[in-house]
Amino acid sequence: MNQTEKDIRIQLAACYRIFDYMGWSEMIYNHITVKVPDSDNHFLINPYGLHYKEVTASNLVKVDINGQIVEDTQYPVNPAGMLIHSAIHGARDDAHCIGHIHSTAGMTVACQQEGLRIDNFYSVLLHNKIAYHDFQGITVVDGEKEDLLASLGDKNLLILRSHGLLACGQTIAEMFFNMTAIQRSCEIQVSVDQTGRPIVPVSIDIAEKTEQLLELQMASMGGKAIGELEFAAMQRLVDREDDSYRDL
Repeated sequence: MNQTEKDIRIQLAACYRIFDYMGWSEMIYNHITVKVPDSDNHFLINPYGLHYKEVTASNLVKVDINGQIVEDTQYPVNPAGMLIHSAIHGARDDAHCIGHIHSTAGMTVACQQEGLRIDNFYSVLLHNKIAYHDFQGITVVDGEKEDLLASLGDKNLLILRSHGLLACGQTIAEMFFNMTAIQRSCEIQVSVDQTGRPIVPVSIDIAEKTEQLLELQMASMGGKAIGELEFAAMQRLVDREDDSYRDL
């Protein structure tokens, strides 16, 4: 294992701990995957059967693009995770990292016909950035791959109807940033709906200005990549609580 792979394993293991800290874990289910740099289309995934708090850099499982394990491990991998993640990794060269969660707020919005509305601070930032995929049952049948990829297209955010949320990124940090944005959007929408009070609309004109406004915001970040500052801050936080994920 070269240093590049060691580094990416530590960062991915940290991401699992961060997801759990954020309340996005679901017992032993769901996945975060990342491509292994300079490999033959290999990517890393969590061992099936471990809680996110048990994931470490050393027990992450390396698989090929067909979901076949390519190194010695005592753990299996989840077939449902293989289908979704291998399909996207195989088709999208830019989707180096993919996260999928079943958060309560995310699933609540995923179950609503209208999906995510552009009427809160976070959701308006995602105007025209979210794709939708219709529910076809547990994702273990290869025939769904083409439909899934057609639904996602070139977007980095996907609401799986009646199912949950998915985010992609060129880096682990960017995926985390994208997931945070869509999860917060869903949380606010669910909270607002619970009040039963009239909603203040946000105009399409404001929504369409968002991309320019985001560029202004990003210009103030000193050349840091998307999500880099946020991810680093969260990694420092989980390090203070428990840095056992770094085990190699």
